[in-house]
Amino acid sequence: MSFNAVEYSKAFDNFIIKAERILDFFDPKISDALSDICCVLRIAKISVLFYDTPRHEQRGEGNAMVFYSCGEADESRVFTAREVTSGGNVAVYSFMQQTVGADWDDEERSRLVILEKALFAFNGRSRVMHMVDRIIFFDEDMGIPNLRFFMKNISMLIESRQIDKYGASYFNLKRFSVINQNIGRERGTVVMKKYISQLQEKLSDGEYVCRIGGDNFVVLFKKEKLETVSAHLAGVGIVYDEDDNERVFVSAYAGYYMIPSDCRKPSDIMDSLSIAVSTAKNILKTNCVFYDEKLKLNRNEVKMVESAFTDAIEKEEFRVYYQPKVNLKDYTLHGAEALCRWFRKGEMIPPYRFIPALEQSKSICVLDFYMLEHTCRDIRRWLDEGRPVVKVSVNLSRRHLGDMDLLDHIISCIDKYNVPHKYIEIELTETTTDVNFSDLKKIVVGLHEAGISTSIDDFGMGYSSLNLIKELPWDVLKIDKSFLPDENDSDSQKYVMLKHIIALAQDIGLACIAEGVESAEQVRLLKENNCFFAQGFYFDKPMPVEDFEKRLNELK
Repeated sequence: MSFNAVEYSKAFDNFIIKAERILDFFDPKISDALSDICCVLRIAKISVLFYDTPRHEQRGEGNAMVFYSCGEADESRVFTAREVTSGGNVAVYSFMQQTVGADWDDEERSRLVILEKALFAFNGRSRVMHMVDRIIFFDEDMGIPNLRFFMKNISMLIESRQIDKYGASYFNLKRFSVINQNIGRERGTVVMKKYISQLQEKLSDGEYVCRIGGDNFVVLFKKEKLETVSAHLAGVGIVYDEDDNERVFVSAYAGYYMIPSDCRKPSDIMDSLSIAVSTAKNILKTNCVFYDEKLKLNRNEVKMVESAFTDAIEKEEFRVYYQPKVNLKDYTLHGAEALCRWFRKGEMIPPYRFIPALEQSKSICVLDFYMLEHTCRDIRRWLDEGRPVVKVSVNLSRRHLGDMDLLDHIISCIDKYNVPHKYIEIELTETTTDVNFSDLKKIVVGLHEAGISTSIDDFGMGYSSLNLIKELPWDVLKIDKSFLPDENDSDSQKYVMLKHIIALAQDIGLACIAEGVESAEQVRLLKENNCFFAQGFYFDKPMPVEDFEKRLNELK
């Protein structure tokens, strides 16, 4: 049988045209592209062995791939070719002849060489495409897809009208900086990978866990998998030391969205998930929140607050209200907390309507420094007017703790008005333990060295309180109002915990103040347990500066 050059030329051109359209040479379509040329060259099977390095080749540690198979192959009549890439990868191609017919002649063998070189070239392009895909769509540290991959696949599901079969969750691992601190960053990485790997094992084809960045992830799952996914995100024990079976509990704040059929944009899904997880973590302080119509209304309010915020700052619509702190020994004014009130178009907007919205972005940082500056401005005026002055505490959001120059910014703001540092106290909530501990330590230590007091707010509401107060040089411990029993409270544990929290603070040299005091019985209980500083409606509500100045004048 003589070689037909015309048929070969047509078949080879057909192969090139089809192969150009195949981006991934692991795609089964490659078999169809090879069909005509294999028929002309009497090839029954084409396979390849891929090796990462020549050493892997020597050990026989490779991956096999069959590009084409049609009919019975004569394994005794094989043409092989070995190729090495510039990166040191090895590919060994095997072309097996059909069981019938004469051996390949020299003409055919020369064409086999050309086909092999073409396959190698297309394989190389495919590897480059895989490499590009991995760079663009995968997180190398975790070895899982990233946000771009998630958005790409969401778009495909929307286009194919399959999106309503899926739910998604945006989740943030709780207090992972504390885990890193306690067991070391290397072990912490192992824990994170195991936690995500165990979640992946619960998923099927078409379901993904993708990393957004840091300890933030998003998971796409079939709606019937909701219970499985939510159970994992609620928390599991992860072994980080196999020898001693040492474990750590890992859980997450999670926002869920059961995606409807009328969803049209991937960005809408991410916006909904972001609102849900932010509500869970920053507002409700709960494990999970589902995006629904109520949150949708909240989202509209967030947009309203964000759109009005810059104008409100420029017009100084935010005002400082001062809530007095009282010395329970003689009921005199001991200090105050600066609290924010927003007056817009003749209406006072309560903090619960705008603070959570601003906490979802860096806007809260702008407001915090606005409050600090206006407080310093008031203190400077009181000093210049010869009024008595007390220490005023100003709240600082956890969002500041990513600012490397935060300490300088705080001190510069205070010094701008030449306010003695003893008159300012910076309040940080205990839940700042879910930020980087070293960032928190830098701020608290730096303020302490500058003579600026710091207080740990809402003590008892977080998870690592004892370690937090042991490691950092706080000045004041502020007891959350949830630890104060009221007249209808029969929980005896509250009395015990309150007593020991006060004793603990005193033993380590911290001043102790209770917030949210609302009854004479609570005052009696605090004094009985040697806590002599308090604030709350029993004494005073937050008041405008004019009324607070009257309280200052009483100190003369």
